Amino acid sequence: MVNGKSTVRKARTLASPKPFAAVKLICGMMASRESVFQSAADKLIRLYGVPDSESPMFSFDITDYYEKQMGKNLKRKFMSFERLIEPEKLSDIKRQTNRLEEAIREELQSSRRVVNLDPGYLTSSALIMATAKDFSHRIPLQNGIYAHLEFLFGKNDIRILDWTYPDFRSEGYRQYFLEVRRNYLGQLRKNSNK
Repeated sequence: MVNGKSTVRKARTLASPKPFAAVKLICGMMASRESVFQSAADKLIRLYGVPDSESPMFSFDITDYYEKQMGKNLKRKFMSFERLIEPEKLSDIKRQTNRLEEAIREELQSSRRVVNLDPGYLTSSALIMATAKDFSHRIPLQNGIYAHLEFLFGKNDIRILDWTYPDFRSEGYRQYFLEVRRNYLGQLRKNSNK
């Protein structure tokens, strides 16, 4: 005691790690042929379950980055999946989709890449995509896979970042991902009421 006052201090409490919230798995598919999109979708559904949304088909003409390896007239679409996942599974999923790309190429007996599969996940506040390419703003996960923060969600809009890919800035993509987010928030509310 000092001057009649207790000198016992409260022990500082360390922050306790908590499990991550479940997230909404999405996957982008890029190809030039409808049959390739269908083959990729079928394989993704076998791995990740029932899709709960599909985007319209978007022309991928904002850059010619993939033309050398995949040819011209590329299109892109997205799927989201009903079953929520643990975010820490993203690097395993990216490695799995890389293997799917190769399996589809072999099935078609093509000497070039025929499909690009880009998995990611959506939280209430952000869209995260997986990539095997390092860059200053990307976070290493494991096994050579990085997390790319694509953009942030506001209450009813999307906040574009300096490094958001050009196609993800388009109105069509933004409307699609806002709708997926609404579905995801509805799932979270439903699950919390169980």
